[in-house]
Order: sequence, then C-alpha cells, then structure tokens
Amino acid sequence: MNLPGEELQQSRPYLLRYAMFRLRDPVLAEDAVQETLLAALDDASRFSGKSAVRTWLVGILKHKIIDVMRRNSREQSLFDGEAIESETAEELFESDGHWRQFPSDWGNPEKSLENKRFWETFEGCLGVMPERTARVFMMREVMELSSEEICKELAITPTNLWVLLHRARLSLRGCLEARWFGRTEKKDG
Repeated sequence: MNLPGEELQQSRPYLLRYAMFRLRDPVLAEDAVQETLLAALDDASRFSGKSAVRTWLVGILKHKIIDVMRRNSREQSLFDGEAIESETAEELFESDGHWRQFPSDWGNPEKSLENKRFWETFEGCLGVMPERTARVFMMREVMELSSEEICKELAITPTNLWVLLHRARLSLRGCLEARWFGRTEKKDG
C-alpha cells in the first residue's frame, strides 16, 4: 500500500506530542518522530490498511522511543538518585510500614485527569524525578509495557524495576500532593 506523504505530515504533530510526553526532551522527541516517519516511508509496503495510519505510526514510534530509552539507560548509572529517594521513603513511613502522616484527601482525582494544568503539573513532577526512575514509570504505567519487556529493554533486574517503580510512585505522590492536590485554590479549567 502506498502511504500518502500528506497523511504522514498531518500525523506529525500528534506523534511529536506523544514522544515529548514520554521522552521529556524536545530533541530526542523530534529525532524519534523523524525516525518513525522515515521507517514508515521505507516500510510502507508493510502497512496493510487494517488500522488507521496514525495507529500504525504510533506503534512504530513506541519502538523508536524504547530504542532511545535503551540508549540513554546505557549512559546512566543504575541507581541515579537512590540516596535522595530512600530518604524520602524513610520520612514518609514508620519503621512498621505505616504512614507517618496519612496522605491528604485528593478529592476527585478523575476530574483532575480532564484538566490540562494537571497534566502540566504531572509532567513537572516527572521532570524532578531522576531520569531512570521517570523512564521506568512511563514505560510501565503510560506505555503499558510488561515488566519483562522493561527489564529486557533497560537491562535491569525485576527487583530493580520494582524498586524504581516504588520510588517513582512515592515521588509522584509527594509532588502531586504539594503541587496539585494540596493546593487550596480551585484547579478548574
């Protein structure tokens, strides 16, 4: 099947937003999208038309994003930011595992998901996490990759994966409580 260049170009802004949300780096996102579009042009014969072009392109882009994450993970240590994060966990929990201070009431979190400013805050919270921790969280919770896929792609053990996910969730909880749910002003809009 011959893919029209116009349809590829129209999908580009969506693909760029998708890549930016996952990679949090405009240069890396742009590179991943360009590689995706080139791969689509090179392998246009593999597009069977059973799905929308955008769906096919997102599938290619997911693999390109994983490739970028894999390359970047090789350049970083396995335990970036570990000391800082473990102090946070000790501050949140008693020695018996109970909360030192029970989490605040988050009201209606589902309503927050509809708010653009919430997603900006969420991205900001991911931005303050160590890169590897945020990457593992995004691969698991947003891209919905399996534990086995993540461990293979990042060359980490399952134990390390669960530690990083635990730290990411603690970090997000603290950040979102401070920057979003704990705010007294209304967050409508």
